Amino acid sequence: MRNLFNMDNPIFRGLSRLADLMILNLVFIACCIPIITIGPAVTALYYVTLKMSVNEDSYIVRSFWHSFKQNFKQAALIWLVVLAAGCLIGLDINILLQSDSTFSQIMLIIISATALVLFMIVLYTFPVLSRFENKIKTTVKNAFIMSVVDFPRTIVMMVITIGAVVLTFWNGYTLMYGIMIWILCGFAAVAYANSFFFSKIFKKYMPKDEEDDPDRWSVDDTLPEKSSSEPDSSEES
Repeated sequence: MRNLFNMDNPIFRGLSRLADLMILNLVFIACCIPIITIGPAVTALYYVTLKMSVNEDSYIVRSFWHSFKQNFKQAALIWLVVLAAGCLIGLDINILLQSDSTFSQIMLIIISATALVLFMIVLYTFPVLSRFENKIKTTVKNAFIMSVVDFPRTIVMMVITIGAVVLTFWNGYTLMYGIMIWILCGFAAVAYANSFFFSKIFKKYMPKDEEDDPDRWSVDDTLPEKSSSEPDSSEES
C-alpha cells in the first residue's frame, strides 16, 4: 500500500505524463489557430516530445515557446510550401477521380505516389528542424534521406499518424469521441509516440561531443557517424 502512493509509482508517472501531454496539446492547438503558424507549432511540439521520449523533461510551455520562436521563420516558410503543394495535389486528385480514362488513372497513380513521398518528407522535416540547425534546403534533403534510410521506422510512424486520423473518421461514433481526444491530447500523443522512433533515428546523427548545445546541432551530411574503428579522414565542423 505504501508504494501505491509513491510519486515514483508507474501509475503516478503515467498520470503526470498524460497531464504534460494535455498541457502541451492545448498550447499546440492555440498556436495553430492562425493557420500560418502550424509549421512552427509542429516543430515546437516535436521539440518537447523528443525531450520527453528520452526523459529530458523540462518546463513544457517554456520549452515550446523557445523552439517556436527559434524556428519560426524556417518552419513557417516550409509549412506554406507544404500547404500549397498539398492543396495542388488534392485538387489534381479530385479532378482525376472524375475521369475514367486510362491516362487519368495513370496520372492518379503518379500523383498519389508523389503525395506519399511528400508525406514522408513532411513527417520528418519538422522533427529534424526542431533538433538540428540547417538551411531549409538541407533540412528538407536530410528529412527525405532519413525517411528512406530508416524506411521500416518511417512505415510505422506513417501507420501511427494516418491510422489515428482514419480511426477518428471511421464512423460517427469514433468521430465524436475522436475529436474530444484530439482536443485533449491527440496531437501531442501522436507526436510523443513518433518521438520514440525519431530519437533512435536522430541518435546516429548527433555530435560525439556531449557538451555541444543540442539546440545548435547541425547535419550537413545525413550519413551516420563513423565507428571508432574506422579512420576519420575529415574534421567535424
